[in-house]
Amino acid sequence: MISWEDFEKLDMRTGTIIEALPFEKAKKTAYKLKIDFGQEGIKNSSAQITNLYELNELVGKQIIAVINFPPKQIADFMSECLVLGVYNQNKDVILLQPERQTDNGNKIG
Repeated sequence: MISWEDFEKLDMRTGTIIEALPFEKAKKTAYKLKIDFGQEGIKNSSAQITNLYELNELVGKQIIAVINFPPKQIADFMSECLVLGVYNQNKDVILLQPERQTDNGNKIG
């Protein structure tokens, strides 16, 4: 069990994917995402979501991500946030999204 204070340390926000590119240098198949978090800025993320999502369907999609992890170097790319998803029975990632369109940067709670 974690405390409420531990949960509050996570900064989860809504963002919109504004760019999606193949990530050829990643060890596991992934995309490079550029995500607009409104007042929180634009952040990069490496996402292993290639089994269920095509690049052309990702741009404009609103997602939920943790934005206060330290940046992580993945090959030649700096990932600045963790896009959240649910693993299905095949261990593929289904992106978490707000049920309705909302402003980028809104806090999840």
